[in-house]
Amino acid sequence: MAQRPILCVDDEPNNLALLRQILQGDHRLVFARNGGEALAAVAKHDPALILMDVEMPDMDGYSVAIKLKQDPRTARIPVIFVTALNKDTDERVGFEAGGVDYLTKPVSAYVLRARVRTHLSLVQASALEQSYRDAIQMLSIAGHYNDSDTGSHVWRIGAYARALALALGWDEQRAALLEQAAPLHDTGKIGIPDAVLKKPGPLTPEEWVVMRTHPSIGHKILSQSAAPLFQLAAEISLNHHERWDGSGYPNGLAGAAIPESARIIAVVDVFDALSVRRPYKEPWPLDKVLQTLDEGAGTHLDARMVRTFHDILPRILELKAYWDAREQSEANPLPQ
Repeated sequence: MAQRPILCVDDEPNNLALLRQILQGDHRLVFARNGGEALAAVAKHDPALILMDVEMPDMDGYSVAIKLKQDPRTARIPVIFVTALNKDTDERVGFEAGGVDYLTKPVSAYVLRARVRTHLSLVQASALEQSYRDAIQMLSIAGHYNDSDTGSHVWRIGAYARALALALGWDEQRAALLEQAAPLHDTGKIGIPDAVLKKPGPLTPEEWVVMRTHPSIGHKILSQSAAPLFQLAAEISLNHHERWDGSGYPNGLAGAAIPESARIIAVVDVFDALSVRRPYKEPWPLDKVLQTLDEGAGTHLDARMVRTFHDILPRILELKAYWDAREQSEANPLPQ
């Protein structure tokens, strides 16, 4: 794929020539001489970055930036204002218009190159983060594609896990990573044959042997990436069926030997599985769901986490109401 260009916008040819001289050795450039041409160039070239003069005859740079930010298709493009206007109020207006930086003329070649590099690296980081989100969504859907878990199950799990992690003392960044990783916990079901995964009745002992391989399959898939997000997802995938008393699988871990991330997922997964409708069951009453969690504390589940889950139940119910409403609206879209 060709490198996305930098769009340089200025009504003075000498200024455009200077920008060309400073940047052309490192970047592909396109040019516009006024606001109208700038909008047309954005539509045609999808630039990675815009260097924008402010004082132009037909439409000033602030107006162009505002128009770009109002369109979801172009709102993501960073705009650096390059202008002779140098008052504090000018900078304030520029940032309010959506600019990410503000340079005053005459421009230092060193400073311009450095600012361009910085903002292009931020664009690349944003694109990488979006690719992670896309991968999470695709793998989450794949993991449940042939399963009876439907709708917003994987996203509720993530939201509940984040809330519980924060209540247990996780910092915000780590809890947010857990929310992203949690939907991947059943990725390994990709490798389970339909005859086992979709069997309507109880599994035979031989079929259970097959089913219990899905944590290891998920771990093998997700651990291929060294990214912290996928490393955490791999840890959860491998361990989310371990039990506090050591009777779980695949490795029979017990107590604190089970990673905390997987213990969190175990609690919220039980809550979600029991509290929502499935093709084979109606949602359980809340008191019965909570009773089941309590009965599992110290055997299946970490008792401290179950107690903390009770403490944050109002927040959990808020999240459940949000996802229930969203799932209902997506299942029954409004008439067009």
